[in-house]
Amino acid sequence: MNFWLWRSRWLALAHDMIWIPIALMGAFWVRFNLESIPPSHQASMWQMLWVCLIVQTLSFWFFNLYRGIWRFASMPDLLRIIRAVMVGVLVSVVVLFIWQRLQGVPRSVLLLYPIFLLMGLTLPRLFYRWFKDHHMGFAGMQGKRTLIVGAGKEGELLLRDLLKDEDYAPVGILDSNKHKLGMEIHGVRVLGTADELEKYIQMLSIDVVLLASPHLPQKLIQHLMKTCSLHHVVCRTLPSLQELAGGKISVNKLRDVQIEDLLGREEIQLEATQLKEFLHQKCILVTGAGGSIGSELCRQILQYHPAKLLLLDHGEFNLYKIDQELASEDGRVVSLLGDIRDNSRMQWLFEAYQPDVVFNAAAYKHVPLVEANPAEGVKTNVLGTCQLADIAVASGCNKFIQVSTDKAVNPANVMGASKRVAEIYCQNLDARQAKTAFITTRFGNVLGSAGSVVPLFQQQIAKGGPVTVTHPEMTRYFMTIPEAVSLILQAGSMGNGGEIFVLDMGEPVKIVTLAKEMIRLSGMQAERDIEIVFTGLRPGEKLYEELFHLQEPLLGTEHPKIMLSQSRANDWDSLKHLLARLESACVARDADLVKTLLQELVPEFVSPDLSAPMASQEQVLH
Repeated sequence: MNFWLWRSRWLALAHDMIWIPIALMGAFWVRFNLESIPPSHQASMWQMLWVCLIVQTLSFWFFNLYRGIWRFASMPDLLRIIRAVMVGVLVSVVVLFIWQRLQGVPRSVLLLYPIFLLMGLTLPRLFYRWFKDHHMGFAGMQGKRTLIVGAGKEGELLLRDLLKDEDYAPVGILDSNKHKLGMEIHGVRVLGTADELEKYIQMLSIDVVLLASPHLPQKLIQHLMKTCSLHHVVCRTLPSLQELAGGKISVNKLRDVQIEDLLGREEIQLEATQLKEFLHQKCILVTGAGGSIGSELCRQILQYHPAKLLLLDHGEFNLYKIDQELASEDGRVVSLLGDIRDNSRMQWLFEAYQPDVVFNAAAYKHVPLVEANPAEGVKTNVLGTCQLADIAVASGCNKFIQVSTDKAVNPANVMGASKRVAEIYCQNLDARQAKTAFITTRFGNVLGSAGSVVPLFQQQIAKGGPVTVTHPEMTRYFMTIPEAVSLILQAGSMGNGGEIFVLDMGEPVKIVTLAKEMIRLSGMQAERDIEIVFTGLRPGEKLYEELFHLQEPLLGTEHPKIMLSQSRANDWDSLKHLLARLESACVARDADLVKTLLQELVPEFVSPDLSAPMASQEQVLH
C-alpha cells in the first residue's frame, strides 16, 4: 500500500481515537452536572478508558471506517460508524462487567458515551464534506450491476446520481490513480485500476461499465471497449466537458461510446482572452453555416458574444436547422439564404451588415461528386471564394478566414485542386492590400461531418453489412468537429494576414481500422458478424493525405496544436488571367479544360483523366 493511503488512514484513525477519551470524559462530566468528577469514580473512568481505547479501536478497524474518502462521506459511511460504535460499546461493557462488575460506572455514562462518540466521529466528516462540496446526499442502490471507471469529481457526481436510480447498482470503481485504491465513495469501493477491467467484470458479474471521466486516454478507451465487447457488457460514457458545456453530470447525460471517443484526443486549451478580443461585439459572417463545420462555428462564436452573427447558406433545410437551434439568441443571430456565387446578393449583404470578420466554410467537399461535376465544384470553391474575398476587401472587412483542407496539398482530385486555388488567391490578395487580413486554416477529415465515411459505415452496419473500404492501406487524418472549429477560431485570432495555419491532426488512422472499431462499437465483430469488402480507389482518391507541401516548411506557433505553413510567392497577373479562362471554361461546361486550367494554376495537381500536367513555364505558378 502506498505512503499517501497509509498516511490518510492513520490520520483518520488518530482522529477517531482522540474522540474516545473526549466522549468518555464528557459523559462523566455531564453525569456530574459539569462539575468535578468525584475521586470515587475517577478510577473507574480510567479503567473504562483503557478498555474502550483498545476495544473501540479494534472495532473501528474491523468495520472498515478507513476505506472511505472523507470528502465523499455519505449514508453508508454513517451506518458503518454507528455499527462500529455500538459493537465497541457493547464489547467494552461486557469486558468491564467481567473485570469489575461496572463498579463506579454510572448507568447514564453508558448512554451518553456512545452518543458523544457518534457525534465526534460523524460531525467532522460531514463538515469536511460540506466544506468541500457545500452539499450532501444519501441514497441506496439497486438494478444492473455497474462498474464505474473514474473516481474523480465527475465519477463522484455520477455515482451519487446512480444511487438514486433504480436501473443501476454500483458495485465497484476503477481508477488509474493508485492513491485511491481501497478507499470508498458513497460506500462503493475503489477496487483497482482501469487496466484490470476484465478481471472485475468476471469476478463481479458486471452488466454495465460506465466511463465517468472525460479525460481518459484514447488507447485506454479502446482497451475498455474491446474488453466490454469481448464479454458482451454494455459500455456507456459521460460526454466530454465541451459537450457537457456546464450542464449537470447525471445519469441522463450518459451516452453510448462513439467513434469520436476512440479517435479523439485531449481537450484543447484555448486562449480565451485572445478569442474574446477577436470576436466580442463584432459582426461575424459564417458562410456555409448549415454545414457541419459552419454550424459548429456558429455555436462556438456565440460563446464570445458577438454583436451580430450572420448565418449564410444556400441550403434552406440546413439553414433552418441551425436557425432553430440558435433562435433564442436575442436577435443577435440573422439567417440569410444565399449563395456566395451570387454577386448581387453578396454585395447587398456586405453593404447592409458590414461584417468585421468572415469565416468562409462554404464549399463542395465530396471528392467523387466534385470529380464528376468539376465545373460546379470550381464555381463554388474557386470563383465563389474569389468573389467573396474581393467584396470583403471592398467593404473594409478586418479578417477573412478561409476554411481549407489537407486535400489541397499535392491534390489528386478537382476538389483538392479547387481549394488550393482558393488558398493561392487569398494569399495573393492579402499581399496586394492592407485592409483585410486573409488567413487560411488547413485540416483533414472531421468525424461525423456530412459526406464523411462515418455516417456511411453506420448505415452499412445497421443494414448488416458489408462495410465497404476502398483499400486496406488507405489512411486519413481525423479530428472531431468541435476540435477542428476551436482550432480554426484560435488560428483566426492569431493570424495577421497571408498565413496558412495547419492544424495538428495527430496520427493518421487506417480506414479499415476505423471500420473495425465502428463494428465493435455496434456490439459485433468484423468478419464474423459484419463483412469488410475492399472496393478499390475511386476517381481522385489518394491512399494517404498530406498537410503541407514540400515547398511549405512548417513553423511553430504560440499554440501547440497549430503550425504555420510558409506561403509560396505567385504572379498576380498570371493568376487573374488563368482565373478568367477558368470562369469561361466553367460557363461552357468544358470539364477537360477546367481540369487543364487547374493543373496550370496548381502544378502539383495531376488529374487521372489527363495524361500529363501542363509544363509551360510562363503559365506555371510556383
